[in-house]
Amino acid sequence: MSKENKLIPELRFPEFEKDGEWVENELDHFCFNISSGKDKVSEAGEFPLYGSTGIIGKTDNISYTGDYILVARVGANAGFLNRAKGKFGVTDNTLVLDLKNSDKIDFIYFSLNKIGLNKLVFGSGQPLITAGQLKSLQLVWPKSGKEQQKIASCLSSLDEIIATHSQKLNLLKDHKKGMMQNLFPQEGEKVPKYRFKEFENDGEWVEKTLIDTADKNVKWSFTGGPFGSNLMTSDYKESGFRIIQLQNIGDGVFNDDNKIYASIEKADELLSCNIYASDIIISKMGDPVGRACIIPDTLHRSIMASDGIRLVVDETKYSKYFIYSLINSKRLRGAIEKKATGSTRKRIGLDTLREIELIVPNSPKEQQKIASCLSSLDALITTQTERIEQLKLHKKGLMQVMFPKINE
Repeated sequence: MSKENKLIPELRFPEFEKDGEWVENELDHFCFNISSGKDKVSEAGEFPLYGSTGIIGKTDNISYTGDYILVARVGANAGFLNRAKGKFGVTDNTLVLDLKNSDKIDFIYFSLNKIGLNKLVFGSGQPLITAGQLKSLQLVWPKSGKEQQKIASCLSSLDEIIATHSQKLNLLKDHKKGMMQNLFPQEGEKVPKYRFKEFENDGEWVEKTLIDTADKNVKWSFTGGPFGSNLMTSDYKESGFRIIQLQNIGDGVFNDDNKIYASIEKADELLSCNIYASDIIISKMGDPVGRACIIPDTLHRSIMASDGIRLVVDETKYSKYFIYSLINSKRLRGAIEKKATGSTRKRIGLDTLREIELIVPNSPKEQQKIASCLSSLDALITTQTERIEQLKLHKKGLMQVMFPKINE
Protein backbone atom coordinates (compact mmCIF):
# COMPACT_ATOMS: atom_id res chain seq x y z
CA MET A 1 0.00 0.00 0.00
CA SER A 2 1.37 3.42 -0.97
CA LYS A 3 2.07 6.14 1.57
CA GLU A 4 -0.73 8.25 0.06
CA ASN A 5 -3.29 5.55 0.90
CA LYS A 6 -2.20 5.29 4.52
CA LEU A 7 -2.91 7.69 7.35
CA ILE A 8 0.68 8.89 7.32
CA PRO A 9 1.66 12.54 6.69
CA GLU A 10 3.98 13.44 3.85
CA LEU A 11 6.25 15.35 6.23
CA ARG A 12 6.99 13.95 9.67
CA PHE A 13 9.44 14.82 12.43
CA PRO A 14 12.30 12.22 12.33
CA GLU A 15 11.66 10.87 15.83
CA PHE A 16 8.13 9.80 14.85
CA GLU A 17 8.81 8.26 11.42
CA LYS A 18 8.53 4.72 12.80
CA ASP A 19 5.39 5.35 14.84
CA GLY A 20 3.10 3.97 12.15
CA GLU A 21 -0.25 5.22 10.93
CA TRP A 22 -2.38 7.89 12.51
CA VAL A 23 -5.84 6.93 13.78
CA GLU A 24 -9.26 8.31 12.97
CA ASN A 25 -12.11 9.36 15.26
CA GLU A 26 -15.14 11.60 15.25
CA LEU A 27 -14.69 15.01 16.89
CA ASP A 28 -17.38 14.01 19.39
CA HIS A 29 -14.89 11.44 20.76
CA PHE A 30 -12.75 14.31 22.09
CA CYS A 31 -15.56 16.48 23.49
CA PHE A 32 -17.82 16.46 26.51
CA ASN A 33 -20.20 18.66 24.55
CA ILE A 34 -20.54 21.01 21.54
CA SER A 35 -23.25 23.60 22.07
CA SER A 36 -24.15 27.26 22.31
CA GLY A 37 -23.61 28.68 25.78
CA LYS A 38 -26.31 31.37 25.67
CA ASP A 39 -28.11 30.10 28.78
CA LYS A 40 -25.00 29.23 30.78
CA VAL A 41 -24.38 32.24 33.03
CA SER A 42 -22.56 31.83 36.32
CA GLU A 43 -21.37 35.25 37.49
CA ALA A 44 -20.96 38.89 36.47
CA GLY A 45 -17.99 40.97 35.37
CA GLU A 46 -16.32 42.81 32.51
CA PHE A 47 -15.10 40.06 30.19
CA PRO A 48 -14.90 39.54 26.40
CA LEU A 49 -18.05 38.56 24.55
CA TYR A 50 -17.54 36.21 21.62
CA GLY A 51 -19.83 36.19 18.59
CA SER A 52 -19.74 35.13 14.96
CA THR A 53 -16.87 37.51 14.18
CA GLY A 54 -14.66 36.72 17.17
CA ILE A 55 -14.41 39.13 20.10
CA ILE A 56 -17.21 41.66 19.54
CA GLY A 57 -17.46 43.51 22.82
CA LYS A 58 -17.86 43.13 26.57
CA THR A 59 -20.46 41.29 28.62
CA ASP A 60 -21.69 41.28 32.20
CA ASN A 61 -22.55 37.61 31.85
CA ILE A 62 -19.78 35.03 32.09
CA SER A 63 -20.64 31.82 30.30
CA TYR A 64 -17.30 30.05 30.48
CA THR A 65 -14.04 29.94 32.37
CA GLY A 66 -11.15 28.06 30.79
CA ASP A 67 -9.67 27.24 27.40
CA TYR A 68 -12.08 26.54 24.54
CA ILE A 69 -12.37 26.34 20.76
CA LEU A 70 -15.18 28.49 19.36
CA VAL A 71 -16.97 28.14 16.02
CA ALA A 72 -19.26 30.76 14.48
CA ARG A 73 -22.61 29.00 14.05
CA VAL A 74 -24.60 31.25 11.73
CA GLY A 75 -24.23 34.17 9.32
CA ALA A 76 -21.55 35.28 6.87
CA ASN A 77 -18.78 34.06 9.21
CA ALA A 78 -20.30 30.61 9.82
CA GLY A 79 -17.46 28.11 10.30
CA PHE A 80 -15.04 30.78 11.53
CA LEU A 81 -12.69 29.39 14.22
CA ASN A 82 -11.46 31.20 17.31
CA ARG A 83 -9.77 30.43 20.62
CA ALA A 84 -10.89 31.75 23.99
CA LYS A 85 -9.02 31.66 27.31
CA GLY A 86 -9.99 32.90 30.74
CA LYS A 87 -13.47 34.16 31.56
CA PHE A 88 -15.81 35.10 28.75
CA GLY A 89 -19.37 35.09 27.44
CA VAL A 90 -20.74 33.89 24.11
CA THR A 91 -23.63 34.86 21.88
CA ASP A 92 -26.19 32.43 20.53
CA ASN A 93 -24.27 32.54 17.23
CA THR A 94 -21.29 30.74 18.77
CA LEU A 95 -20.72 27.01 19.23
CA VAL A 96 -18.35 26.08 22.06
CA LEU A 97 -16.22 22.92 21.94
CA ASP A 98 -15.83 21.60 25.48
CA LEU A 99 -12.86 19.21 25.12
CA LYS A 100 -12.28 16.28 27.45
CA ASN A 101 -8.49 16.73 27.33
CA SER A 102 -7.16 20.29 27.31
CA ASP A 103 -3.72 18.99 26.22
CA LYS A 104 -5.22 18.23 22.80
CA ILE A 105 -6.80 21.64 22.27
CA ASP A 106 -3.98 23.08 20.13
CA PHE A 107 -3.72 20.00 17.92
CA ILE A 108 -7.50 19.79 17.41
CA TYR A 109 -7.66 23.54 16.68
CA PHE A 110 -5.12 23.15 13.87
CA SER A 111 -6.82 19.96 12.65
CA LEU A 112 -10.07 21.90 12.24
CA ASN A 113 -8.14 24.69 10.50
CA LYS A 114 -6.71 22.13 8.09
CA ILE A 115 -10.15 20.70 7.27
CA GLY A 116 -11.75 24.13 6.80
CA LEU A 117 -15.15 24.20 8.51
CA ASN A 118 -16.55 26.50 5.80
CA LYS A 119 -16.94 23.28 3.76
CA LEU A 120 -19.71 22.20 6.15
CA VAL A 121 -21.69 25.43 5.96
CA PHE A 122 -25.07 25.17 4.24
CA GLY A 123 -28.03 27.43 3.44
CA SER A 124 -28.18 30.33 0.97
CA GLY A 125 -30.26 32.85 2.92
CA GLN A 126 -28.61 32.42 6.31
CA PRO A 127 -25.43 30.26 6.19
CA LEU A 128 -25.34 27.76 9.05
CA ILE A 129 -23.20 25.08 10.67
CA THR A 130 -24.63 22.79 13.37
CA ALA A 131 -23.29 21.08 16.47
CA GLY A 132 -24.36 17.77 14.96
CA GLN A 133 -22.15 18.33 11.92
CA LEU A 134 -19.16 19.08 14.12
CA LYS A 135 -19.73 16.07 16.35
CA SER A 136 -19.66 13.66 13.39
CA LEU A 137 -16.63 15.32 11.77
CA GLN A 138 -13.79 12.81 11.22
CA LEU A 139 -10.39 13.80 12.62
CA VAL A 140 -7.07 12.00 12.15
CA TRP A 141 -4.41 12.19 14.82
CA PRO A 142 -1.11 10.51 15.80
CA LYS A 143 -1.22 8.03 18.68
CA SER A 144 1.69 9.77 20.36
CA GLY A 145 0.77 12.79 22.45
CA LYS A 146 4.33 14.04 21.94
CA GLU A 147 3.87 14.07 18.16
CA GLN A 148 0.56 15.90 18.52
CA GLN A 149 2.25 18.49 20.71
CA LYS A 150 5.23 18.93 18.39
CA ILE A 151 2.97 19.61 15.40
CA ALA A 152 0.86 22.04 17.44
CA SER A 153 3.98 23.82 18.76
CA CYS A 154 5.37 24.21 15.24
CA LEU A 155 2.15 25.74 13.92
CA SER A 156 1.65 27.84 17.08
CA SER A 157 5.11 29.34 16.57
CA LEU A 158 4.12 30.33 13.05
CA ASP A 159 0.89 31.88 14.38
CA GLU A 160 2.92 33.91 16.85
CA ILE A 161 5.16 35.20 14.06
CA ILE A 162 2.10 36.08 11.97
CA ALA A 163 0.53 37.84 14.98
CA THR A 164 3.73 39.85 15.57
CA HIS A 165 3.85 40.95 11.93
CA SER A 166 0.12 41.77 12.06
CA GLN A 167 0.74 44.00 15.08
CA LYS A 168 3.49 45.77 13.17
CA LEU A 169 1.10 46.24 10.23
CA ASN A 170 -1.54 47.75 12.51
CA LEU A 171 1.07 50.10 14.01
CA LEU A 172 2.06 51.26 10.51
CA LYS A 173 -1.60 51.88 9.63
CA ASP A 174 -2.14 53.79 12.86
CA HIS A 175 1.00 55.83 12.18
CA LYS A 176 -0.33 56.71 8.72
CA LYS A 177 -3.67 57.80 10.18
CA GLY A 178 -1.84 60.05 12.62
CA MET A 179 0.31 61.50 9.84
CA MET A 180 -2.76 62.26 7.72
CA GLN A 181 -4.43 64.06 10.63
CA ASN A 182 -1.35 66.25 11.00
CA LEU A 183 -0.59 66.77 7.29
CA PHE A 184 -4.17 67.67 6.23
CA PRO A 185 -6.18 70.56 7.74
CA GLN A 186 -8.94 69.37 10.05
CA GLU A 187 -12.59 70.45 9.92
CA GLY A 188 -12.91 74.23 10.01
CA GLU A 189 -9.18 74.81 9.45
CA LYS A 190 -7.29 75.97 6.34
CA VAL A 191 -3.74 75.02 7.32
CA PRO A 192 -2.49 71.66 8.60
CA LYS A 193 -1.21 71.13 12.12
CA TYR A 194 2.20 70.13 10.72
CA ARG A 195 3.74 71.80 7.67
CA PHE A 196 7.08 71.22 6.01
CA LYS A 197 9.39 74.18 6.75
CA GLU A 198 9.75 75.37 3.16
CA PHE A 199 5.96 75.89 2.90
CA GLU A 200 5.28 77.54 6.27
CA ASN A 201 4.90 80.98 4.67
CA ASP A 202 2.79 79.84 1.72
CA GLY A 203 -0.49 80.89 3.31
CA GLU A 204 -3.78 79.07 3.63
CA TRP A 205 -4.83 76.11 1.56
CA VAL A 206 -7.50 76.85 -1.05
CA GLU A 207 -10.97 75.38 -1.58
CA LYS A 208 -11.71 73.32 -4.67
CA THR A 209 -14.30 70.75 -5.69
CA LEU A 210 -13.45 67.19 -6.68
CA ILE A 211 -14.37 67.86 -10.30
CA ASP A 212 -11.80 70.71 -10.35
CA THR A 213 -9.03 68.11 -10.01
CA ALA A 214 -10.13 66.10 -13.08
CA ASP A 215 -8.11 66.34 -16.29
CA LYS A 216 -10.32 68.19 -18.80
CA ASN A 217 -8.10 67.01 -21.66
CA VAL A 218 -8.99 63.36 -21.02
CA LYS A 219 -12.39 62.16 -22.18
CA TRP A 220 -14.48 60.64 -19.36
CA SER A 221 -11.95 61.75 -16.74
CA PHE A 222 -14.74 61.77 -14.15
CA THR A 223 -17.34 59.15 -14.92
CA GLY A 224 -19.27 56.29 -13.36
CA GLY A 225 -19.91 52.68 -14.21
CA PRO A 226 -22.78 51.49 -16.44
CA PHE A 227 -26.41 50.96 -15.52
CA GLY A 228 -26.98 47.44 -14.22
CA SER A 229 -28.91 46.43 -17.35
CA ASN A 230 -25.89 47.32 -19.52
CA LEU A 231 -23.55 44.89 -17.77
CA MET A 232 -25.20 41.69 -16.58
CA THR A 233 -23.99 38.30 -15.40
CA SER A 234 -24.71 36.96 -18.89
CA ASP A 235 -21.87 39.23 -20.12
CA TYR A 236 -19.30 37.60 -17.81
CA LYS A 237 -16.54 35.55 -19.45
CA GLU A 238 -13.69 33.36 -18.20
CA SER A 239 -11.14 35.71 -19.75
CA GLY A 240 -10.93 39.04 -21.52
CA PHE A 241 -11.14 42.50 -19.99
CA ARG A 242 -11.31 42.64 -16.20
CA ILE A 243 -14.50 43.96 -14.61
CA ILE A 244 -13.70 46.04 -11.52
CA GLN A 245 -16.40 45.29 -8.95
CA LEU A 246 -17.34 47.13 -5.77
CA GLN A 247 -15.53 44.49 -3.65
CA ASN A 248 -12.30 45.19 -5.57
CA ILE A 249 -12.33 48.80 -4.33
CA GLY A 250 -10.62 48.57 -0.95
CA ASP A 251 -10.12 51.35 1.57
CA GLY A 252 -6.89 52.66 0.09
CA VAL A 253 -5.95 49.31 -1.42
CA PHE A 254 -7.00 47.41 -4.55
CA ASN A 255 -8.42 43.99 -3.66
CA ASP A 256 -7.39 41.61 -6.42
CA ASP A 257 -9.84 38.81 -5.57
CA ASN A 258 -13.23 38.06 -7.19
CA LYS A 259 -11.99 38.16 -10.77
CA ILE A 260 -14.59 38.35 -13.53
CA TYR A 261 -14.19 39.37 -17.17
CA ALA A 262 -16.04 40.62 -20.24
CA SER A 263 -15.33 40.43 -23.97
CA ILE A 264 -13.55 43.11 -26.01
CA GLU A 265 -16.88 43.81 -27.73
CA LYS A 266 -18.50 44.60 -24.37
CA ALA A 267 -15.50 46.72 -23.34
CA ASP A 268 -15.81 48.73 -26.57
CA GLU A 269 -19.57 49.07 -26.11
CA LEU A 270 -19.00 50.47 -22.60
CA LEU A 271 -16.03 52.64 -23.57
CA SER A 272 -17.19 55.53 -21.36
CA CYS A 273 -17.07 53.13 -18.39
CA ASN A 274 -13.55 51.87 -19.07
CA ILE A 275 -10.79 52.53 -16.55
CA TYR A 276 -7.04 52.24 -16.96
CA ALA A 277 -3.86 51.51 -15.02
CA SER A 278 -2.99 54.14 -12.35
CA ASP A 279 -6.43 55.80 -12.53
CA ILE A 280 -8.22 56.48 -9.24
CA ILE A 281 -11.45 54.56 -8.65
CA ILE A 282 -13.98 55.69 -6.02
CA SER A 283 -16.84 53.64 -4.59
CA LYS A 284 -20.41 54.91 -4.84
CA MET A 285 -21.42 52.61 -1.98
CA GLY A 286 -20.20 51.75 1.55
CA ASP A 287 -18.55 50.46 3.54
CA PRO A 288 -17.26 53.10 3.73
CA VAL A 289 -18.87 55.10 0.96
CA GLY A 290 -16.42 57.17 -1.11
CA ARG A 291 -13.36 55.03 -0.40
CA ALA A 292 -10.73 55.15 -3.13
CA CYS A 293 -7.86 53.09 -4.48
CA ILE A 294 -5.54 53.18 -7.49
CA ILE A 295 -5.89 50.71 -10.36
CA PRO A 296 -2.75 48.50 -10.50
CA ASP A 297 -0.29 48.87 -13.37
CA THR A 298 -1.02 45.27 -14.40
CA LEU A 299 -4.60 46.16 -15.40
CA HIS A 300 -3.99 48.18 -18.57
CA ARG A 301 -7.67 48.44 -19.47
CA SER A 302 -10.69 47.33 -17.45
CA ILE A 303 -14.43 47.95 -17.17
CA MET A 304 -16.01 49.50 -14.10
CA ALA A 305 -19.11 47.86 -12.66
CA SER A 306 -22.04 50.13 -11.78
CA ASP A 307 -20.75 51.28 -8.36
CA GLY A 308 -17.33 52.58 -9.46
CA ILE A 309 -16.32 56.13 -10.37
CA ARG A 310 -13.23 56.90 -12.43
CA LEU A 311 -11.09 59.95 -11.66
CA VAL A 312 -8.18 61.00 -13.88
CA VAL A 313 -6.30 63.78 -12.06
CA ASP A 314 -4.92 66.80 -13.92
CA GLU A 315 -1.29 66.23 -13.00
CA THR A 316 -0.20 69.60 -14.36
CA LYS A 317 -1.93 71.20 -11.36
CA TYR A 318 -2.29 68.44 -8.79
CA SER A 319 -0.36 65.53 -7.38
CA LYS A 320 -2.42 62.41 -8.13
CA TYR A 321 -1.24 60.63 -5.00
CA PHE A 322 -2.07 63.69 -2.92
CA ILE A 323 -5.63 63.81 -4.28
CA TYR A 324 -6.03 60.06 -3.79
CA SER A 325 -4.83 60.38 -0.17
CA LEU A 326 -7.07 63.41 0.39
CA ILE A 327 -10.15 61.45 -0.78
CA ASN A 328 -9.34 58.81 1.85
CA SER A 329 -8.71 61.41 4.58
CA LYS A 330 -10.97 61.76 7.61
CA ARG A 331 -12.18 65.23 6.60
CA LEU A 332 -13.22 64.33 3.07
CA ARG A 333 -14.62 60.95 4.10
CA GLY A 334 -16.86 62.79 6.57
CA ALA A 335 -18.01 65.24 3.89
CA ILE A 336 -18.91 62.38 1.55
CA GLU A 337 -20.73 60.55 4.35
CA LYS A 338 -22.90 63.64 5.02
CA LYS A 339 -23.90 63.93 1.36
CA ALA A 340 -24.58 60.22 0.93
CA THR A 341 -28.09 58.77 1.11
CA GLY A 342 -29.46 55.51 2.53
CA SER A 343 -29.91 54.21 6.06
CA THR A 344 -28.49 50.67 6.01
CA ARG A 345 -25.85 51.17 3.32
CA LYS A 346 -24.76 54.62 2.21
CA ARG A 347 -24.70 55.58 -1.48
CA ILE A 348 -23.50 58.70 -3.29
CA GLY A 349 -24.22 59.72 -6.88
CA LEU A 350 -21.77 60.98 -9.48
CA ASP A 351 -23.27 64.48 -9.59
CA THR A 352 -23.13 64.85 -5.80
CA LEU A 353 -19.58 63.56 -5.56
CA ARG A 354 -18.28 65.93 -8.22
CA GLU A 355 -19.26 68.91 -6.05
CA ILE A 356 -17.66 67.61 -2.86
CA GLU A 357 -15.42 70.35 -1.46
CA LEU A 358 -11.77 69.75 -0.70
CA ILE A 359 -8.96 71.97 0.43
CA VAL A 360 -5.50 71.84 -1.18
CA PRO A 361 -2.17 73.70 -1.02
CA ASN A 362 -1.59 76.25 -3.78
CA SER A 363 1.83 74.81 -4.44
CA PRO A 364 2.02 71.50 -6.38
CA LYS A 365 5.41 71.04 -4.70
CA GLU A 366 3.78 70.97 -1.25
CA GLN A 367 1.20 68.51 -2.53
CA GLN A 368 4.00 66.33 -3.88
CA LYS A 369 5.98 66.46 -0.64
CA ILE A 370 2.96 65.28 1.35
CA ALA A 371 2.25 62.63 -1.27
CA SER A 372 5.84 61.34 -1.11
CA CYS A 373 5.64 61.06 2.66
CA LEU A 374 2.38 59.10 2.55
CA SER A 375 3.41 56.92 -0.40
CA SER A 376 6.55 55.87 1.48
CA LEU A 377 4.35 54.73 4.37
CA ASP A 378 2.01 52.96 1.95
CA ALA A 379 4.98 51.10 0.47
CA LEU A 380 5.94 49.87 3.96
CA ILE A 381 2.33 48.83 4.60
CA THR A 382 2.19 46.94 1.28
CA THR A 383 5.47 45.17 2.00
CA GLN A 384 4.29 44.20 5.48
CA THR A 385 0.95 42.96 4.11
CA GLU A 386 2.72 40.82 1.52
CA ARG A 387 5.03 39.41 4.20
CA ILE A 388 2.02 38.33 6.26
CA GLU A 389 0.38 36.72 3.22
CA GLN A 390 3.58 34.79 2.50
CA LEU A 391 3.68 33.52 6.08
CA LYS A 392 0.05 32.45 5.86
CA LEU A 393 0.76 30.60 2.61
CA HIS A 394 3.76 28.94 4.25
CA LYS A 395 1.58 27.82 7.14
CA LYS A 396 -1.08 26.51 4.77
CA GLY A 397 1.55 24.55 2.85
CA LEU A 398 2.96 23.07 6.05
CA MET A 399 -0.48 21.96 7.18
CA GLN A 400 -1.02 20.20 3.86
CA VAL A 401 2.02 17.97 4.39
CA MET A 402 2.00 17.63 8.21
CA PHE A 403 -1.46 16.02 8.23
CA PRO A 404 -2.29 12.82 6.27
CA LYS A 405 -4.43 13.15 3.18
CA ILE A 406 -7.87 11.72 3.81
CA ASN A 407 -11.02 11.48 1.74
CA GLU A 408 -12.96 14.61 2.61
